[in-house]
Amino acid sequence: MNDMKGYILRQIRALTAIPSPTGMTGAAESYVLDALTEMGFAPMRTRKGTIICALGGEGTGLILSAHLDTLGAVVRSVKPNGRLRFSPLGGYNFSSVENENVIIHTRAGKTFSGTVQSVYASRHVWGSEETTDKRDDRTLEIVPDEKTWSDKETEALGISPGDIVSFDPRTVVTESGFIKSRHLDDKAAAAILLALARACADGSLTLRRRTCLVFTVYEEIGHGASELYQLDAGDFLAVDMGCVGDDLGGREDRVSICAKDAAGPYDFDFTNELIAHAKALGLPYAVDVYPRYSSDTATALKAGLNARFALCGPGVFASHAYERTHIDGVMAAYRLVESIIR
Repeated sequence: MNDMKGYILRQIRALTAIPSPTGMTGAAESYVLDALTEMGFAPMRTRKGTIICALGGEGTGLILSAHLDTLGAVVRSVKPNGRLRFSPLGGYNFSSVENENVIIHTRAGKTFSGTVQSVYASRHVWGSEETTDKRDDRTLEIVPDEKTWSDKETEALGISPGDIVSFDPRTVVTESGFIKSRHLDDKAAAAILLALARACADGSLTLRRRTCLVFTVYEEIGHGASELYQLDAGDFLAVDMGCVGDDLGGREDRVSICAKDAAGPYDFDFTNELIAHAKALGLPYAVDVYPRYSSDTATALKAGLNARFALCGPGVFASHAYERTHIDGVMAAYRLVESIIR
């Protein structure tokens, strides 16, 4: 299990290091496609970019999903001062990206570093009133790390509206086992699915049912799993982050099982199976309700996939910001998902 833990941590580091804001996920898709191919599987990439990989097994089909797309931004306009107004990709509070380092990915393939800053960044200049103003696309801007102080100078670099912006993940693993990074939603789960594939490939995991891995790429904007209605499966388990905070039982060192989210309740019996497996294995777990949360299951269900739906994943604090989980929660999620297919 220590070897598996090390593998998952390496995959989390590798995946979070690949910029993949919604709409620009090709590099992450290729990484997963190559990793699964090297294991001996025959994954396919759909026209949309989803990676689908049959692991094997027989009987009633099970889909395990994680998503590769992350939060990010799009250049909305080049301002007269050469800085950039931006529009968010995915749902996050603007305050959560203030002072974040970014990469600007131009349509021509160039990249430029920069920083999200307040328009009123310096209290020495603006005083206290403006610097405490609400954070939105008018009070925050992206400052490119180039000698540009006008829109013409910035445009001459090749930066223009429609360019994609990725946030620096700043991935850190502490000696105490905490994993701090942007995009643990949902690259921690993607690492778990790769670890399951590896276990199948090396023979340490024997499937008791037909299992298919799916890595979607538009989950953050609500249509990641819309094409999965074509798959033959009796069950769909989304492996995604568990929420931490407020009145929730979820914690970074636990696996979270979601009973209901903004789209409604998950399948009663399938969720009970997850709970029973967690209890039987002695895993640290929580069952919670996420009123402001949605997943690929909702999209697949609306698209017509005739299956039972459930969701579980490691607890993640500060979701859609600079997130934190713990290796114990990640491994508890791995063991729970493994128990469903073993």
